[in-house]
Amino acid sequence: MELALAPMTSETQVPQAGGTLNRFEKYLTLWVFLCIIAGITLGKVFPNVAGQLDSLSVYNVSIPIAICLFFMMYPIMVKIDFSQAAQAAKAPKPVLLTLVVNWLIKPFTMVAISQFFLGIVFRPLIQGTELINGVDVSLANSYIAGTILLGIAPCTAMVLMWGYLSYSNQGHTLVMVAVNSLAMLFLYAPLGKWLLAANDLTVPWETIVFSVLIYVGLPLIAGYFTRTWSLRHKGREWFETKFLKRLGPVSIIALLLTLILLFAFKGELIVNNPLHILLIAVPLFIQTNLIFLIAYVAALKLNLSYEDAAPAALIGASNHFEVAIATAVMLFGLNSGAALATVVGVLIEVPVMLMLVRICQRTAGWFPREPDKATLRDPRCTRNYSLES
Repeated sequence: MELALAPMTSETQVPQAGGTLNRFEKYLTLWVFLCIIAGITLGKVFPNVAGQLDSLSVYNVSIPIAICLFFMMYPIMVKIDFSQAAQAAKAPKPVLLTLVVNWLIKPFTMVAISQFFLGIVFRPLIQGTELINGVDVSLANSYIAGTILLGIAPCTAMVLMWGYLSYSNQGHTLVMVAVNSLAMLFLYAPLGKWLLAANDLTVPWETIVFSVLIYVGLPLIAGYFTRTWSLRHKGREWFETKFLKRLGPVSIIALLLTLILLFAFKGELIVNNPLHILLIAVPLFIQTNLIFLIAYVAALKLNLSYEDAAPAALIGASNHFEVAIATAVMLFGLNSGAALATVVGVLIEVPVMLMLVRICQRTAGWFPREPDKATLRDPRCTRNYSLES
């Protein structure tokens, strides 16, 4: 079976992004909210079990969540044609756009937006202080610190899921993720120290390195060898029509299990602070949409293809909340306002990113199209491809 572009007709001059969704995928946002509720309920009903699972960690990286994220990333990695990643490195525009947005724009808009809302507008509603490292800190400032830790942690794992759902160039997404991962190793500490205005910022280097290796490196290696072995020994037809079909639901199921675990571990913080959750969510929601808009419009002005523009904008909008949560806990404590703010980041990110993915799909016609770059996600994706035996 060979993969070929569908012939272009007057009705298909601008192919749409993605394919026909099954019923489960169509209502993914609903399943996400149900899993968040299930996770919080699990943490309340069985707090000892949630606590024991949460304690299973290496360098503050949760092993149960790492396992779920592996199974979320692995099916995506298997579908990547790694020759596209090599070609993507020769086209630097999307990567440069991602770097500029993530490191020269996003951290500073996050500071401005969070200080405006949490430090000024909502300040009368956020009363009280907390003791951090022997110093009384206002809750508002603690929340701002948590949002900053989110703003300087660009996504390096779940963005592959958003690229997968938006039917974009996974080869280029992989290159962007690799570059962002390296940049975070060198920029996260000094940028965080400066923006937090702290005298000493203990950077969890082991957490950053280990999380990148576990969340990206391990599924990448497994996916590469699985794809290579399958195509060599089983052939493309078996790989695309049988293996990928069986693997299809794994990513989504793993995403939902990840959410259940995250909110089972940290749901107590949410339950105890309902009003503050809403107040923290406002600047995070505005920031996510603003950064997406900036990157997406910039990609349009740079005349990038949709397959490159979508991941560039989605990477900028999303956050590496695992590292942000771990850093907040190490710096300020598990029950701190900063830790709560990073958990709120998880609460709103998945539903908001699903909304932005849908916006990408519906606006794909604004961009030049290179659908041959997109990873084949489902044999039903006949809008972009035809499969010829």
